[in-house]
Amino acid sequence: MEKIAIISDIHGNIPAFHAVLNDIKAREISRIFCLGDLVGKGPSSDIAVDLVQATCEKVVTGNWDAHVPQLTDSKTIKWHQNKLGKVRLDYLRGLPFSIEFYMSGKFVRLFHASPRSVHERIQPWDSYESRLSLFESSDLCEQEIEADVVGYGDIHNALIQNFNGKTLFNVGSVGNPLEIPQASYAILEGEYNSREPSSFSIQLVRVPYDIELAVKQALEEDMPSLEAYILELRTAQYRGIKK
Repeated sequence: MEKIAIISDIHGNIPAFHAVLNDIKAREISRIFCLGDLVGKGPSSDIAVDLVQATCEKVVTGNWDAHVPQLTDSKTIKWHQNKLGKVRLDYLRGLPFSIEFYMSGKFVRLFHASPRSVHERIQPWDSYESRLSLFESSDLCEQEIEADVVGYGDIHNALIQNFNGKTLFNVGSVGNPLEIPQASYAILEGEYNSREPSSFSIQLVRVPYDIELAVKQALEEDMPSLEAYILELRTAQYRGIKK
């Protein structure tokens, strides 16, 4: 049996990322896959990219990873571009769309937001049909078959849901969780790259981290959208809006 840590949506929050990496190491998990949004929002996109390259075996693109390298008039995006530099921006441009493999006889597909786009946002409270569509394939995927297990990021809300024998999970967010103010990731356990049916499990993990250190780092960088970012870190509510 092998364990794979699935992380997503780091968003330049290094204290949260370090906490998750330490938790993964303590569990003796050596294989890490990242589902995108390494950059943006937080103050340290550059460090996040470097850490992902050093620790993650496979990485896919997120909506921020796709958007930040583009030409823009946005002062916020330009700030992040300046932090990243040309080499890291080129790395983001080259990230693939999905990760696909068999595990314990199940075909697993991982992507950032949906099998069709990094910009299509599907929430756990959206229609049954919308969530079921996440198991479909598209021209952006590696194989033209429906998945048995789908994992994604983007919405910053961790979940596990079942659909007539198919399993959907969201890993939540490492650096910008929007449920409770703790970093989140997932662990898959089973026989990696095996088409033979065998034991398989998905675990969601919450990791406390030093939020005030993350706030301090953002303040020191005098980053754009500072107040909204700090509210999200402290309250786990999107742009500080009350639930």
